[in-house]
Amino acid sequence: MKNAVLSVGTSFPDFNKKAVVSIEKGKEFEDISLEAVKATGKWMVMFWWPKDFTFVCPTEIAEFNKHAEDFADRDAILIGASTDSEFVHAAWRRDHEDLKGLKFPMLADTSKSLAAELGILEENEKVAYRATFIVDPQGIVRWTSVYDLSVGRNVKEVLRVLDALQTDELCPCNWQKGEATLEVA
Repeated sequence: MKNAVLSVGTSFPDFNKKAVVSIEKGKEFEDISLEAVKATGKWMVMFWWPKDFTFVCPTEIAEFNKHAEDFADRDAILIGASTDSEFVHAAWRRDHEDLKGLKFPMLADTSKSLAAELGILEENEKVAYRATFIVDPQGIVRWTSVYDLSVGRNVKEVLRVLDALQTDELCPCNWQKGEATLEVA
């Protein structure tokens, strides 16, 4: 039976996974855990893609990388993830020009356990859907977005939603950072 996608207001599952953080020999891998992320007091934006060495995925990863400083400026830790191994991630980073200089880790969920807990594991191929989770500093999911395998997401929309969530106010449709929020009369 398939798990439902983890929704707003629920605790993000605990995890401790290997991640690729560099292509420098001997410094490629680190363990990343929810506990360590929460200890920073920052927000977490975790985005998932189906498979390494594919076509749509590197366009998204490169776009997230272009905006890595924007996430950092918002006190958000950016983490990319898929069900591929850390070794496949490392090979892909070394092989693909747009991925060599990534400023965020590539999490390896080889057991597929985190993807399953999040409810984003595609049933037939057992790969992750294109999902994005914005998690507050307490580890609570504040936004979830899931796309079909063939459709890339909009990174600027992820930033817009993060901005809106961080106001802790009522934000109207299409609200952008710097615009007025809604006042309750």
